[in-house]
Amino acid sequence: MAKNRAFLGLLQLLLLLLPPSLRDYLWAAPSEHGVGEQLKVYHPILLQAGFSCSTLEARLTDAYTPSLPRCGALKGKGWFPLWNNIPDLIDHDYVPCFEEQMSLVFDPVLNDYVNQPGVETRVANFGSAYGFSVKDESCPFCCNIKLRNELEALGYRDGDTLFGAPYDIRHAPPRPGQCSKEYTDYFARVKGLVQHASEKNGNKSVILIGHSFGGRLLLDFLNSTPRPWRKQFIKHLVLLSPTPPIGFMQPLTNLAWGPTCIVMENVSRLALRPMWRSFASSLLSLPSPTVFGHEPLIITKHKNYSAYDYQDFLSILGFSLKGMLPFNKWVDKRVEAPMVPMTYLSGFGIQTTQQVVLWDDNFDIEPENVYGDGDGAVNWNSVFVFAKELKRQHLLENILFKLIKIPNVAHSYISIQEDSLKIVMAAIIEANS
Repeated sequence: MAKNRAFLGLLQLLLLLLPPSLRDYLWAAPSEHGVGEQLKVYHPILLQAGFSCSTLEARLTDAYTPSLPRCGALKGKGWFPLWNNIPDLIDHDYVPCFEEQMSLVFDPVLNDYVNQPGVETRVANFGSAYGFSVKDESCPFCCNIKLRNELEALGYRDGDTLFGAPYDIRHAPPRPGQCSKEYTDYFARVKGLVQHASEKNGNKSVILIGHSFGGRLLLDFLNSTPRPWRKQFIKHLVLLSPTPPIGFMQPLTNLAWGPTCIVMENVSRLALRPMWRSFASSLLSLPSPTVFGHEPLIITKHKNYSAYDYQDFLSILGFSLKGMLPFNKWVDKRVEAPMVPMTYLSGFGIQTTQQVVLWDDNFDIEPENVYGDGDGAVNWNSVFVFAKELKRQHLLENILFKLIKIPNVAHSYISIQEDSLKIVMAAIIEANS
């Protein structure tokens, strides 16, 4: 008992060394983290969610020629939700139409990805943290919904101190030598939103929070802006399990066998593969030699493929970038740090695909997985190499960088699971100090 009292006394002394806002949050009982919480809202927040969370609307014009008669039923009837509710797509037998209308084509004249002829699209609810939503009920608190609730309990309000910048999940920020009208326009809108959030809150700088692909986009956004602008408008960057630009295994297996981030009941990954391969975003974060070296990533009966030559295996599966930006231009071998104060939170201790094995010559079946460490989506060695280089660059200019490793939390649950959510909230409050 005496030892317990001594330990509690030491813990209280240690808490006194923390910034006041972080100390108050950690000291409070769980029931106190609600509307009655006495914490003060400091800096406005821009909250970004992961890949599947934005809502995409479509409009079909007379130029659209449907492959199936039912796919043209909404032609000329204005805007309708295309990527918003998975059960609706299945119940209305609209999945083949969804695949067709979501698919992009590469225009060699524009050197850019565009919609199918006659399909117009837009992202709903730009500017709002409510612009991100779950697409089915399998994970009701995904898409930062639980985190948003926690921030609102602390006093944040959508459109006042809390904002969001949903994005078109199909497109990718421009690569060297390629255009992206979608992201040129999007980054300009995000820049304007950050400035609006700052001006609305007495010219306070803004905290950016991004989960998964949303975190990766915040990195790309910041690196597209001038350093003086970042210094004026960005208070802190908080990344929650971001997808590292230098690559991890999942983008490769998604290209090979179809997406794991768009899941539909009774619809196989292979069925969604053609649509997925049409997305520019499907080519981001492919495994790079910087992380994986010559380690075999794909093991087959006749040949193994590493980060140096897995594009040869994708060619066997029918994937081609002919007439488009060369494959090696999509693989990031270097890290560009955002050079703003930054906290990087990542889970580990979850089985994560490190290699795949195919024992026969039928490559159109899902392979056997060999697991390593990570958060179930992102490999830990990718996190380690990425974070180490971010830290090195930040330290050269004496800019804060902090890596927080959270054991036994999966990629999608870092802002849901109670123990990790508390760590995330503490990091956000500390950033507010």
